[in-house]
Amino acid sequence: MNLALWLQRAARLWPERPALLDGPEVIADYRSFDNRAATLAARLQAEYGFQPGDRAALFLKNSTDYLIILYAIWYAGGVVVPINAKLHAREAAWIVANSGAKLLFTEAKGAEELLGYCRDEGHEPALATVQVSEDAADRLSAPAARAESDLAWLFYTSGTTGRPKGVMITHANLVAMSLTYFVDVDAVTGEDAAIYAAPMSHGAGLYNFMHVLRGARHVVPVSGGFDPEEIRELAPQLGNVHMFAAPTMVTRLIAASRENGYRGEGIRTIVYGGGPMYLADIESALDWFGNRFVQIYGQGESPMVITALSRDQLADRAHPRWAERAASVGSAQSCVEVAIAGKDGELAATGETGEILVRGATVMAGYWQNEDATSNTLRDGWLWTGDVGALDEDGFLTLKDRSKDVIISGGTNIYPREVEEALLIHPAVAETSVIGEPDADWGENVVAFIVLQEGQSATEEQLNTHCCDQIARFKRPKRYIFLPGLPKNNYGKVLKTELRAMLAAQ
Repeated sequence: MNLALWLQRAARLWPERPALLDGPEVIADYRSFDNRAATLAARLQAEYGFQPGDRAALFLKNSTDYLIILYAIWYAGGVVVPINAKLHAREAAWIVANSGAKLLFTEAKGAEELLGYCRDEGHEPALATVQVSEDAADRLSAPAARAESDLAWLFYTSGTTGRPKGVMITHANLVAMSLTYFVDVDAVTGEDAAIYAAPMSHGAGLYNFMHVLRGARHVVPVSGGFDPEEIRELAPQLGNVHMFAAPTMVTRLIAASRENGYRGEGIRTIVYGGGPMYLADIESALDWFGNRFVQIYGQGESPMVITALSRDQLADRAHPRWAERAASVGSAQSCVEVAIAGKDGELAATGETGEILVRGATVMAGYWQNEDATSNTLRDGWLWTGDVGALDEDGFLTLKDRSKDVIISGGTNIYPREVEEALLIHPAVAETSVIGEPDADWGENVVAFIVLQEGQSATEEQLNTHCCDQIARFKRPKRYIFLPGLPKNNYGKVLKTELRAMLAAQ
């Protein structure tokens, strides 16, 4: 089934419902949204010879045009290759070339530079634009026929351990992801508004499907991104707002809201994921905004779907194990199984820490033109995520870290997240990230990068004393490095690769 059928159906059911908004301004209803996508699809076929199965790369910032382009590509039977808008043009060009993209959508400014890098990679796509006419005679009458196993989304991983890998996501994967959302994450109605404050090239963009299925509104902030003050002004105007946000976005929104007195009016649901949410931070968010939060855990290889921690579970502070659950990432979503691999590669017992495994309807078809990586990651029917965690007796999954981030000191595993959780309880610590540093005697030592709260101070001795009150002495950092801010990507994830480079440079 072609995902574009959902847009066509929404346009038939609710043609006059507002669909695309720039800030509070409606710029297209569902009839117009569908027409623009189907008309652009016809032009892609006529002018560029774009055929089912062809790839089209999007190197664009958030905009309502982004959604029109997505559905135009699917209408024509093509595969979307979303590229992080903050990558260097050289990095983007490698992805364009590796995917064999026939078309490239990008901003006019910088297009020639990007095409130059593409030529350096030995591949030159056609540069496409979003110019469309709404003349129904020039549109495709229906989306191209697609099988469930056909590719829809070719997402490139962040490439922290080398070149990015193209994750092959099918129409069936995204159908399962979308329908599972209604069971495990949140309800959606035609009165809702999805605000795209996180990058549409990632999870936020994938959450468009649920809102198309219900004929809800799609809102791109005027800034094109995340601005807490803009959210404060926009949400009450729109009402029934849904947002997908990285944990760092949540903490920034709560911090700004405490300063201006905003209590989340207009926001119905904030789904957070894409990085670690520390217990202290979600407690603070619940205290200030109330019962508006849902957590999901997924990855590009099983988009948005591994586990979920529901609104009710987060709100139930009377539960005797609430703190443990709030610090977890919830339990398996309905269309997947989750397990832990022990040291011997066999399935681990309850409570044992090991690599997180997933299997089910959302798991990728494999990596694009990379059989070695595929066979290493998809084994015995399971997706080996590379993340480390443990399942409790109730099926709640607690993340420890990426397997590559585990610190082995004196032959003992130390999980950076538990050190970070301990440090964040200290009133002077605003942010922290913990990594390992090579040591001739111990193998690795724990190093903590610290960002202090504005106007606060803390010494290494004070932080050491604090850590020893919270965690085993052997886990405490051997070094503290104070920074004005932690390096992050545009999705809010801390770049531990840059912290490691900083240590190596010293």
